[in-house]
Amino acid sequence: MNKSFIRFFSKVVNSEVKSFKFSDISVRLASPERLQPKPEVKALQFGKHFTDHMLKIEYHVRAGGWQAPIVCPMEYISLHPAAKVLHYAVELFEGMKAYRGKDGKIRIFRPELNMARMNLSASRSCLPQFDAEEMIKCLCRLISIDQEWVPHSEAASLYIRPTLVGTEPSLGVASSESALLYAILCPVGPYFGTSSEAEAVSLLADPNFIRAWPGGVGDRKMGSNYAPTIKIQEQAHKKGYQQVLWLYGEDNQITEAGTMNIFVVIKNTKGEKQLITAPLNGLILPGITRQSIIQLAKEWREFEVIERVITMPELLHLSKENRLIEVFGSGTACVVTPVKRIFYRDDALEIPTMEQQDPIFRRMLKTITGIQYGDIEHPWARPID
Repeated sequence: MNKSFIRFFSKVVNSEVKSFKFSDISVRLASPERLQPKPEVKALQFGKHFTDHMLKIEYHVRAGGWQAPIVCPMEYISLHPAAKVLHYAVELFEGMKAYRGKDGKIRIFRPELNMARMNLSASRSCLPQFDAEEMIKCLCRLISIDQEWVPHSEAASLYIRPTLVGTEPSLGVASSESALLYAILCPVGPYFGTSSEAEAVSLLADPNFIRAWPGGVGDRKMGSNYAPTIKIQEQAHKKGYQQVLWLYGEDNQITEAGTMNIFVVIKNTKGEKQLITAPLNGLILPGITRQSIIQLAKEWREFEVIERVITMPELLHLSKENRLIEVFGSGTACVVTPVKRIFYRDDALEIPTMEQQDPIFRRMLKTITGIQYGDIEHPWARPID
C-alpha cells in the first residue's frame, strides 16, 4: 500500500476503541405493507430512491457509550431543536457501494478503508469512534436484509451512506456527549446521470473560490466541507460544466473536482508517460478509488506514478507543448470519469482524454469495476454472506 496512505490511516487504532458489537444487533423488519416497489435500473437517479431498512446505533456518555445496533424500517430521525448537528455541523459521513455480480454474489469494495477514514473524521469532530470490523458486519447485515435492492445490473449499484451526527441537546461550541451513527441505502445509476460512467465531463476552475486550506478539514468527509460548494457548483452548471475544479494558493494548485480526486497523465521531457495526482497534504480527501488507482498503476509498472502538486499554469504549459494526455477524476460515486475540458481564466482548455487509443482512465475503470462486480477475483472485493 502507498506509504502516504498508510501514514494517513495509521492514526486510527480500532483496538483501543470501546465499540458496539455486531453480536448485539437486533432486527425489526418492515411490515409487508411498508415495503416499497423496486425502481427500474433505467429510472435510477443518484440518491433519490431509498431501501426499506436502515441501521441505527446510539451513543450516550451517561449510558456507558455505544448502545446495541438496530436494523429497523426506514424512518425519520427525531432530534431536539438544540442538537449540536443542527447548530455547529457536528456531522460526518462515508460513501460506499454494494455490487451484484454476474454470479449473483453481492460484494463491497475495500470497506475497511472507508471505516478507517470515518473514524478519522470522527476523531476530528470529537465524536465517538468504533471498531471498523464490527461496523462492517452491521452494514453487511443491513445489506443482506435489503439485498433485493442491489440492482441486477453492472450499470448500477447500491450506494451505502454511513453517517455520524452529534445529537446532544445543548447550545455551546463543545463536544457532543450523545451521537447517532446510522446507515441508509439507495440504488443508484451513473453519478452524472449519463448512460455511461465513461462519458467525459467538463470542469469550471475559478481561482476566486477555494474548498480547503492547510490545517483545515479538507481531508475529512464532513458535511461542512460541502455546503459552501453548492453555490459555485450551481454557477458551473449554468455555464454548462458538470463540476468545479477546486484550486488553492497563488499558484492555483489543482486539488479536487467536486466529489472527485483528480489524475493527470502527461509525457515528461523525455517522452515518458507519467500519472500525477495531488499529494495527501490535508487539502484533498484520501479517496479509496484514488488509492486503488495508485496501487494498480504501480503494479502495472508501465509508467511512473507521482503524488505531487500540479498547478493550472503547468497544465496550460503542458497542453501547449502537446504533453498533456489525459485528465480524469475518481471516487466511489463516479468511479473513474474522464475530463474533456477545463474552463480557467476565460479560456477553455481542451484535453485529449477521449482521443487516446488506449487511455489509462478506461483501463482503470474496467479493472476497478471488474473487481467490484466480481469479474476479476481480487481481495479488495468482500462478498456479503
